[in-house]
Amino acid sequence: MLDLDERGIPGVMIATTAFREAAAAQSESLGYEPAIVWVPHPIQNRTDEELLAIADEAMKEIVAKLTPTAA
Repeated sequence: MLDLDERGIPGVMIATTAFREAAAAQSESLGYEPAIVWVPHPIQNRTDEELLAIADEAMKEIVAKLTPTAA
């Protein structure tokens, strides 16, 4: 994400809530705070329908984080 950001390419990290502490530690270590959208944990045992619902729910926030705001 940092590399993309440095090249002017917007990005959003999508992770489950179980990884909040790890992401915070990594962000602090790098001195960089990426745009993150958190989704419910766990993911691996979800049905296709559940995964689609999670993706649909996250999409608005993903797009908002990728879209520049007017100053």
